[in-house]
Amino acid sequence: MDDIVKQALAKWPHVPDCWGWLGLDMRGNWWLRDADTQAQGLFPHSKGSRLEHEKLLAFIGRNYEANAQGHWFFQNGPQRVYVELESAPMVWRVHAGAAVVAHTGQPVQQVQQCLMDEHGHVYLLCDGVLGIVHTQDVVHAADAVEAGVWQLEDVAAADLPQRFGFVRSPQQAQV
Repeated sequence: MDDIVKQALAKWPHVPDCWGWLGLDMRGNWWLRDADTQAQGLFPHSKGSRLEHEKLLAFIGRNYEANAQGHWFFQNGPQRVYVELESAPMVWRVHAGAAVVAHTGQPVQQVQQCLMDEHGHVYLLCDGVLGIVHTQDVVHAADAVEAGVWQLEDVAAADLPQRFGFVRSPQQAQV
């Protein structure tokens, strides 16, 4: 977490949380979901405006984490902005040779599991966090499985949140 965020938390400890205003799609894109967008439906059906500002994306990435209930959030200064997830808390970019980097830019230390759901989506459990493999990188994941680097396991998509301790819609969980 950025030092400026820690300082803001200390200075303003009682800022209310923000729900439903930020979404993460299965390709690692962040979406700003204003009140009109939220009124049109749940994420990802109603996405909003895609965030593209590089410095803002880097700031979100550095301050993105989960609470004990498995709700992922972006710590925006003193305010916790909970994230609506299309798929999983991370989107992994897999490179040739099975090198993995998070959509937030952090490199992965260890791939612990490789899974595929009934829809053909590939997931990796890396450093204790589940993420979906970016669609453009599935070929590199397949190469790692074929080379015996990773063992592929079947999984039901509906079982992922409970099995790996995350909540796709913190906003809905509050209702």
